Amino acid sequence: QVQVAESGGGSVQAGGFLRLSCKASYSTFCMGWFRQAPGKAREGVATIRSRSDGYAEYANPVKGRFTIALDPAAESTVYLLMNSLEPEDTAMYYCAAGPGFAGQCLFYPSHFDYWGQGTQVTVSS
Repeated sequence: QVQVAESGGGSVQAGGFLRLSCKASYSTFCMGWFRQAPGKAREGVATIRSRSDGYAEYANPVKGRFTIALDPAAESTVYLLMNSLEPEDTAMYYCAAGPGFAGQCLFYPSHFDYWGQGTQVTVSS
């Protein structure tokens, strides 16, 4: 069983910056970030092929503002760098790890077997 733990959430004003961190207890092919706002379904934010070429995927609402990055000094650690935050980014953010499918790490929950408990991000206008 892979344990996944997030940290780094908080409250920030619109236009601000936050960095989320995630550590998995075991290396998996994919790591990713998902989020869920109150009353809405969980959605993908960013994924990365953490045991391959580091290729990253981003959801359209965060492209150009968020960056998913591996820590070269710490195995199975991934960050989500969030710039130019908007009130619409307010949500519980979850880190996930898993095998992906056919060499891809897409925004399907089935690509990720292990999930963290989440960390809250609140952006005020």
